Amino acid sequence: MKNTKLQKMTAVGMLSAIAALLMLFQFPLPPFPAFLQIDFSDVPALLATVTLGPVAGIGVAFFKNVINWFMQGSPTGVPVGHIANFVTTLLFIMPVYFIQRRMKSRKGLTFGLVTGTVTMAVGMSLLNYFVFMPMYNYFLNMPVDTGAVLVKSIAIGILPFNILKGVILTVVVMVLFKVLHTWIEKQQRLHLSK
Repeated sequence: MKNTKLQKMTAVGMLSAIAALLMLFQFPLPPFPAFLQIDFSDVPALLATVTLGPVAGIGVAFFKNVINWFMQGSPTGVPVGHIANFVTTLLFIMPVYFIQRRMKSRKGLTFGLVTGTVTMAVGMSLLNYFVFMPMYNYFLNMPVDTGAVLVKSIAIGILPFNILKGVILTVVVMVLFKVLHTWIEKQQRLHLSK
């Protein structure tokens, strides 16, 4: 008899380690502010979510950020960027899971990824306005941008960045899922059929 709980925990640990390593290879995109960086650590979290369920994906998103915080620290001393990354990952992966569970096809995955991209872009724009930008400003002891200035910085920086990030992640995930689709379907039958 196979111990699927142990297999899930092992898979979450391995995918978390892979995601934490991928976070080390962050890179900024030239037209956007330097603090906005793309990495591919959301891909293992999405893989865990689609194959093992939402709790596994949340676990990978959480552990990758904890590991990265211990390895690289935070410019504020408080893991504001890591919390923002965790929330960004959840906003991207959860719509994919729920849509892909209803529409088990390539079209369902594509629709889920597009929905996840929109959810991530809009959700992070709102959260940056109300939560994360004020937290950064507070912890870095910088003057607080408010009103039209903050809205403009979000509209020309954060929103298009997250849309572009979602598009890049969508392309990577579609290629990966095309290559691994047989294995993914087997894992879904094993872990999500209950």
